[in-house]
Amino acid sequence: MPTDLRRPHPKPDAFEFDLPPSKATSGIIRLTVDIPSSHITQSQHISRPPPRWKTPEFIFYAFVFCAVVPIMIWIPISLSSPSHPSYPIYIRRLSPGWLFGRRVDNSDAQYRGFRNNIPALSGLIVAFFAFKTIYTQVAKFRASAVRFTDNLHHIPFSLAFSMLMLIILHGTSVLKIFAILSINYLIAKLGRGSKVAPVLTWVFNGAVLFLNETQDGYRFSSLHHSLERLDKLGGLDPRWHIRFNITMLRLVSFNMDYYWAYKGQSALDTGDALNLKQRTTIAHPLELYSYRNYVTYVTYAPLFIAGPIMTFNDFMWQLCRPVSVSTREKLGYLFRFVTCFLAMEFILHFMYMVAIKDTKAWYGATAAELCMIGFWNLIIVWLKLLIPWRFFRLWALLDGIDPPENMVRCMANNYSTMGFWRSWHRSYNLWIVRYIYIPLGGTRNVIPTTILVFSFVALWHDLSFRLLAWGWLVSLFILPELCARFFLPRSKYGDRPWYRHVCAVGAVFNILMMMAANLVGFVIGTEGISYLLTRLVSGWEGVRFLLFACGCLFVGAQIMFEYREEEMRQGIYRRC
Repeated sequence: MPTDLRRPHPKPDAFEFDLPPSKATSGIIRLTVDIPSSHITQSQHISRPPPRWKTPEFIFYAFVFCAVVPIMIWIPISLSSPSHPSYPIYIRRLSPGWLFGRRVDNSDAQYRGFRNNIPALSGLIVAFFAFKTIYTQVAKFRASAVRFTDNLHHIPFSLAFSMLMLIILHGTSVLKIFAILSINYLIAKLGRGSKVAPVLTWVFNGAVLFLNETQDGYRFSSLHHSLERLDKLGGLDPRWHIRFNITMLRLVSFNMDYYWAYKGQSALDTGDALNLKQRTTIAHPLELYSYRNYVTYVTYAPLFIAGPIMTFNDFMWQLCRPVSVSTREKLGYLFRFVTCFLAMEFILHFMYMVAIKDTKAWYGATAAELCMIGFWNLIIVWLKLLIPWRFFRLWALLDGIDPPENMVRCMANNYSTMGFWRSWHRSYNLWIVRYIYIPLGGTRNVIPTTILVFSFVALWHDLSFRLLAWGWLVSLFILPELCARFFLPRSKYGDRPWYRHVCAVGAVFNILMMMAANLVGFVIGTEGISYLLTRLVSGWEGVRFLLFACGCLFVGAQIMFEYREEEMRQGIYRRC
């Protein structure tokens, strides 16, 4: 998949330095120094190896790729055929489709909630821009003598529309949401620069997540039986607490950004256009950390339901200094969204992997079939997250707000565990780095910090042992890569002929471990992964397929290495 449409890349004639965090900053600051081309000697240019695409080695890799990928597509399609013996087991989970007379596997509750509501969400977007157009024209008419240089005048409209949307969605539960928002705001304002403020912020928001889960969103009737009628006015989506996890991230962001602003811990504002890292770390004047701006940020309609996640500092900077997104870029992003949506539709119409997984219709399948069921379920997980995120990010882009792109690489285009998590739910990763990883010590305490981070990530997703096991597995699986980078650094061995192949072997193990961890956490759980591993190692058929799969992954890793080299040759830099 293409990268983020507005992600900044370094200029060819520029050097970049990563500065460690200091008391004056809350994270790593990248300093870019532009140097005129005439002042750069030949030795200063970073040399890249010539392309390998036309070498005999990569021609062979291309042959393997073209032979194996169709098989990977054919296996799940054959498993989804009405003539397959397991078809009667899961047919009840299929729905009438719209492509070529096929049924559709719309059984995933999370994606079904988005897919079925696309018309309503599209209508909401139309209403948003229709009302905004009216509001903007009125605002310009009333302030005809004033030329707007920022978008702060959009705040009243954004706040009013968000309030209306929340009332329609959650009904009387809006009172509960605002009670939580107000208490969190009081913690920030009363705590100010005290070290107690971050502690209370984390304790309060952690308690809210726990109580939301255990109390099922609370009931008015638990306060007094006469309030029971309020429970019946829950709006279109009474289960407001299910999506509150994302809102909680915004609450922490505001409190911590205000805490650092009050402490004076911000980078120097040069007055020029700011990039994402600068918009995140540079604080605002304290008066901008007001209740109105806070509520506008937390309830911002395009990003409220599913994200992507923006920090408070970034959101306010984009209102103070609007970013420029051209019409061509917006149309290009719309095309990418439609392409991904149609790809998902084809998969759901021809590969009933979710239904097979949920009904455990995999029993009796071969090792190859089991692995393809797992692989395509992971692809569906990737797409079912990518599509809603791009839908809401497109809404924000059309509104003039540029949130981070959440998915910057295809799930199948990753060989590094750390790179995978940088490019998967990227906005969440950036949030984790700013508010948890760096404050806990970052690279100075990599192992304990990583364990704590992934434990938080697991519990944030769901208070279950399965997700906690996933978090611990991910933490464990990062260690081999850290050790490999320490003992075989690219700076020392990168020019050796054998280095690329050793890295590819390591990438194979990385990919297998990442797939295993995500199958446990998001697809088949510990029971399913145990059955899969048993089939892979209990007989010659499974071992033979495992060896074949490792060979294919080795080829895939080599192609991914060269793909990244090609990006560097074209001046594209991605930390993933």
